[in-house]
Amino acid sequence: MARTTPPRPLDVEALFPELAHHRGTTTRLHPRPGRPGVADSSVGGPLLWPADEPWPVCTEPHARARGRRPADIHRYRHIVSAAWLRETDPGPTDQERQELAELDRSHRLTDAEAARPLPLIGFAQLYRRDLPDLLPGPDDCDLLQAFWCPFDAHGPTGHGMLLDLRWRRSWEVTEVLASPPQPQVVGYGGYVPEPCVLHPEQVATYPFAGLLPEELCARIDAWEDESEESEDDEGPASVRYQDDLSIPPGWRVGGFASWHTTDPAPMDCSACAAPMRLLLTVDSSEWDGGSGSWKPLEERGLAPHPHATPTKVTVGRSGELNVFACPEDPGHPHRWSVQ
Repeated sequence: MARTTPPRPLDVEALFPELAHHRGTTTRLHPRPGRPGVADSSVGGPLLWPADEPWPVCTEPHARARGRRPADIHRYRHIVSAAWLRETDPGPTDQERQELAELDRSHRLTDAEAARPLPLIGFAQLYRRDLPDLLPGPDDCDLLQAFWCPFDAHGPTGHGMLLDLRWRRSWEVTEVLASPPQPQVVGYGGYVPEPCVLHPEQVATYPFAGLLPEELCARIDAWEDESEESEDDEGPASVRYQDDLSIPPGWRVGGFASWHTTDPAPMDCSACAAPMRLLLTVDSSEWDGGSGSWKPLEERGLAPHPHATPTKVTVGRSGELNVFACPEDPGHPHRWSVQ
């Protein structure tokens, strides 16, 4: 079923005509639970990975011997979801609570098991044919496959994430790897996605306010302040540029990154210094629990949770991951920001 973004509460270009010069497009992925195949764009689905090509692994030295089993995480979610969807006596039974407690338990690997290469989790694959705003890959590649390490143990702080993005030509894969390796335990359940099919939808989008010309940004701030001051305490929430008119929530490709947690930071290519463009946004939810103005028309009657979190991926503290690519050479290293 298609997903349709509702019209925006206000015509932002009528309020601020200059925004027409900054308008862009982004493709909302609208991941929803399903059974994708290797030939499909998906989140958490099987990847079109060649049988004769090594699966990506984490080579950085870090603690990896303790965590939850991926199968236990999937089972835990299934029990909780089914329990709360029951019409009679919703919620886990005493027996289910006992099973949930066991599924939530951390496990320790043996030294020999922990010494083995740690397979990365392939959390998304995206075909350019399905996604009009997906940036081009290098050398005519048409398929982007995204991996991450299931432990927050990387970078200068020792608590960051590790991403590995691979481009390939899908037509060159003749034999697909039947049983990709999986980590025995993961350090963070939010790295384990549920299989989701995509329902791509291209929508208009505008830059983060702090990246607009200073005078225009000041006018938007003044308009928001005036709207809040005139708002009836018992009336609907004010329409805000950032929340309702510019950048949609949820998984998407292309468009503009949000910088709602940190100040905007330059994202220049480490190889050639070119300003990078947004490639992919991985979000912890598809819409928020407030006004929910971005909630698809087809899902207007659904409660925020669990329907707003179909992938079960959680970035940081329920934030979003923005991945950037070099427009001059798609083969240059990617960069990312967590918001």
